[in-house]
Amino acid sequence: MNHENQVKTFLIEEFLPDVQASELATDYDLLSNGVVDSLGLLKLIAWIETEFGVTVDDAALDPDNFRTIDAIGAFLARASVPAEAS
Repeated sequence: MNHENQVKTFLIEEFLPDVQASELATDYDLLSNGVVDSLGLLKLIAWIETEFGVTVDDAALDPDNFRTIDAIGAFLARASVPAEAS
């Protein structure tokens, strides 16, 4: 399962239990549409850190990194790159 699918599954289980995976577009704005609020964002970030073994530091706390499933996938792709390869 790729990162985006894992994130989508988590979001549906935690925040959108009545929504089918096919109904949640990867570019749907989770923050502006009220799916994820500030407390939910903390829960999402904690899950990302645990699930993918990445650390979300202060610089990465930009809400745009977590606004959509696509944005989260891009963040995870960047976070997975070793520092010396950047």
